[in-house]
This record gives sequence, C-alpha cells and structure tokens, in this order.
Amino acid sequence: MTVLPDGLSLAAEFPDATREQWRTLVEGVLRKTGTSPASAADAELALATALQDGVSVRPLYTSQDAPVDAGYPGFTPFVRGGRAQGSAVSGWDVRQRHSHPDPRRTNAAVLADLEHGVSSVWLTVGATGVPIAALSEALQGVYLDLAPVILDAGADFEAAARELLRLYAERQVPPGAALGNLGADPLALAARTGDHAELPAHLAAATELGRLTDADHPGVRAFAVDGLPYHEAGGSTAEELGCTLAAGVAYLRGLTDAGLSVDAACAQLEFRYAATADQFLTIAKLRAARRLWARVAQVCGARPESGAQRQHAVTSTVMMTRRDPWVNMLRTTVAALAAGVGGADAVTVLPFDEALGLPDDFARRIARNTSTILLEESHLARVIDPAGGSWYVERLTDDVARAGWAWFQEIEAAGGLAAALASGMVSERLAATWRRRSRDLSRRKEPITGVSEFPNLAEQPVEREAAPAPVGGGLPRVRRDEAFEALRARSDAALAADGARPRVFLAALGPAAAHTARASFAANLFQAGGIEAVHQPLTVDQDTVAEAFTASGARIACLCSSDTLYEEQAAAVAERLKAAGALRVYLAGRPGERRAEYETAGVDEFVFVGCDTVEVLSSALDTVGVAE
Repeated sequence: MTVLPDGLSLAAEFPDATREQWRTLVEGVLRKTGTSPASAADAELALATALQDGVSVRPLYTSQDAPVDAGYPGFTPFVRGGRAQGSAVSGWDVRQRHSHPDPRRTNAAVLADLEHGVSSVWLTVGATGVPIAALSEALQGVYLDLAPVILDAGADFEAAARELLRLYAERQVPPGAALGNLGADPLALAARTGDHAELPAHLAAATELGRLTDADHPGVRAFAVDGLPYHEAGGSTAEELGCTLAAGVAYLRGLTDAGLSVDAACAQLEFRYAATADQFLTIAKLRAARRLWARVAQVCGARPESGAQRQHAVTSTVMMTRRDPWVNMLRTTVAALAAGVGGADAVTVLPFDEALGLPDDFARRIARNTSTILLEESHLARVIDPAGGSWYVERLTDDVARAGWAWFQEIEAAGGLAAALASGMVSERLAATWRRRSRDLSRRKEPITGVSEFPNLAEQPVEREAAPAPVGGGLPRVRRDEAFEALRARSDAALAADGARPRVFLAALGPAAAHTARASFAANLFQAGGIEAVHQPLTVDQDTVAEAFTASGARIACLCSSDTLYEEQAAAVAERLKAAGALRVYLAGRPGERRAEYETAGVDEFVFVGCDTVEVLSSALDTVGVAE
C-alpha cells in the first residue's frame, strides 16, 4: 500500500471490496443486457472464455487463484526461465530462417542479416533448401564460432550434419568453439512425411550424431525437438507440448542407451515451439514447457541444472494470411513479444510474406528489426519473466502444464510418440482439434483481421517467388485463412473471367441511424467471401427497392435495418426484390418470432453474429454461378 510522506495512506478512505461484491455488480450489468445468471457466481462464469484443451480464462483473477510458487529463474522448475540471468544481459538469440535454394542468394541474405542484428542462422538444407554440397558457399564469410548455425534438412539431416561438422574442421574452428544445432528430429520427420519404415535408421543416425557432438563439439546440439509439425497440423497448445515431451523422452532413451549420461543427453536437445498472436497463451506455453521438461529430467535422474529446457520460438505459420499480408507484421510482432516475455532463448520472426513464397529483402529486414525494436527500444529483455507473479499468467501456466502433461501421458501409455504416430492416434487427435477450431473460424468466433473481418477487396496482390514445396505425406499443414482463401479465389476467378466480382445489393431501410450497424455488418460479411457490397442508394423502401436493385448489377440482396423497421417493411421489400429477380434474399439479424412471415415474403436466409459465414458465402457464390 502506498503511503504519503505524512503517513496518510492513499487508500485510507476506500473500504476493501470483496469478490462477492464484484460478482453482484457483474450480475446486475448482465441482467440489463438480457442475460439472467442464476447467481452471482454464475455471473462470473458467464464472462469466462473457453480455450482449447479444457482450459478456461476467467474475467478476474486474485491471489486466491495463484498456484504454487513458480520459483526463481535458473532454478527448478525453471518456470521463470532456464538461466538465472534470463535475457537481461544480451537479449534473446535473434534467429533468422533462410530457405532459398540458391546458395549465392542465401549467402547474401545471411550476411545481410548478421550485419544488421541477427545472431544465429536457421538454414533449410537438402531437398527443400540449399543443396548440401553448397552449404560451404551458403555460409561463406560466416564466423562459425560466433554465429550459431541451425540446420533443417529433413530426411537429409545426417549428410547435412556431417557436412557442417566438416566445415568446422575445414575452417579451423576449435571443437570447443563451434556453435549450432544439427537439426536431427526423426520423429518430427516421420510426422511430416508419414514414413515410419525409415524411423529406426533415422533414430540410430541421430543418436550417433548426438554421441559425436557430445564427445567433440560441446557447443553443438544434435537434436531439435520440433513442435511445429503438431502445431501446423492444427494441434492445440497442450497437444504441441505433449508431443514434444514425448519426443524428448524418446531421444533421451536412445542417447542414454548409446552410453551418454542423462545430463549429457539433456544437453543435446533444443525444443522448438510456435509463438502466436495469442500473447498470454504463448507466454504460458513456454513457461509450462520448461516446468514439464524439468519434471521429466528430474524423473530421469538428471542433475537439477540439466532440466533447464533450451527453447527456440518461431512465429506461427498457421496464423499468417495470404490476403492483406501486411497485417502479418502486427501478428508476428505480438508473437515475438510473447516469446520474449515467455523466456524463449531464441526467437525467429518469420517474414510477413512467408505464406506467399520466398521472402524479399524488405520482408526479411522487417522481420529482424521486429526483435531489434523489442530488445533495443522497448527494452523487453531488461526484466526477467515480466509476466511472472501475474495471477492470470501463473494460473494459465498451471492449467496449460496440466493439460500438456495429460496428453503426454496418453502418448506414453500408447507406447511412445513413434507408436502414437504410426497408429494414427496423434493425427486423429490433431484433426479433431482442428475441426473444432475450424468451426470457430467459420463462424468468425475467432476473427482473422483482413480476411474474415475488414477485408479489402481492392487490395493489390503481393507476388513472391515460389518457395520449394515442403515435404508432405504425413500430418497436414493448415492455415487459419484457408476456408476464406478458397472463397476469395473463386471471386478472383470471376473477376478475371467477367471483369467484375459477384455483388450483393444492400437494401438499407430507414435512416442511417437505423441501418448503419447491420449494413456495415453485412458488407463486412459478404466481402470476406469476395462478394462486393453495393450500398447505393443510402436507403430504399418498397417503392424504390426494385429499381435500385436492378441498377446495382447484383443478383442477390440483403435487407439491413433495425428490428422495428423490419416489422414494418421487411416483408414488402423482400417481395419486391424477388419480383425484381433477386435469386436469393438475405436479412441481417436473427429472425426471431417473425421468421415464418419473412420467409413467406421471400427471405431465404438470415445472417447474424455467430452464423456459419463460410457456408453462407459458399452458398451465395453458388447461387450467382461462381464456380468452385
């Protein structure tokens, strides 16, 4: 409590409030909106938000909600950070990804990054990136004892790893000074490709790499335990955590069977997680991941310090959009902030045009400068675990950790991650999660700015050089925008063929005060499917609507106004629209008790907050003859 110099407390005249008093106030507000909670406690629950994995976010947290003490950075359970100093000394490792197959262009981009704030290089090598034989050319001029190199070579990981180890020797980098990660992750490869026949050989090769680096290159890790395949297949936060824990345990078993100590085996692993624009969930995920891995290491008999999980956070590809890609800069900024606050050791900000192909110089510059601004101008790393102590973040961390541990136990009970992948257990679980999320996306319960909300039909497409096709055959790669992207592609095809997009006429009834809210809603909804909204004239009635509809060039129409004016005019206006040739008539708003009357007059469908937007738009495009 703050006290003034004369001893007078700033809160002296304010009585202490209780949670029950707050709940009673909330209950009163909800009743005014038409919601009737059974009790004050139910009023609080009415404001809660359900997340995936059975986790729920409440509207208010107090000290009563805080779980057990999270400890200190650098000490088990490492919730507050794997290192005592966190990122306060030098910031996080700014890691940029490069996947251009031309080694000369990759080299130029790598050097530009390293000269302008990037501290490590994540390099795609092999069939989907730089040829292994050209690795030396791609890394020409890179000081391998200063800039860690992280490989991502898919099925070619062994050959790529041995080439990098050869480069260390060729360039006379002392074994103890070499830095990087060989990128072996056979289980993630099997998840990506669906090829389980080669898994035993890949596991053996990866284990041998771990044995080599443990003996000769202490600054190089062999394994990148990658959670991205599970996240990018539509998995939830807990499912990503559970799969990476199971993969990490499998690699610990293999390495210790090969003769490494548990502590040495732990030192061979770096974990990779997706960072999304859901800021607090990303923070909680990274904190929970450290806690869970510390528990695994403890159970395996490792020393306490060996349980500190090394984390690499990557901004999510699932959240990136192809339409209005500039908004991706905002998404990746929030995701990078969350990764830094969550305590990630390395952070990769993907360029805003990642979904369109190979990024250009401008996109890479913006990506690396995102971390620079967060570190150098926002001073985000100066405080270790700045979210620590927040009752909300601590409770969310605990809830996510428990959900992730439960899924990990299911995988282990099924025989481990390899068995769970081969049986289809993992793919089925992730697919079910994605189906549920897709319903929320389709209903715009989870909005996508620039795509399902506030789309810009006049935007000019951003063109990029095509990226090499990623490996496939296993878990799918999903994007939040995919259903709406398919609708917009149909509209684009119509524009190319006919010179105009499909249109919907907004039949706005009454004054602007009566129709603006629903007209704006309807325009936003139809434009999400590439259907141009024509709102001219500003208002119509039963005498003027037919002529206005004909002049609009539209073949479908949507009534927009208040419930009161609907009762007075909707039926008559719908009849005139049908008579004027409207193939389908929509009404913006829930039908209520007058549904039958409106439908008899010619209203075919009602659009409202929470309706299946994708289904509505797909049907509308079908109605006006736009092919799939």
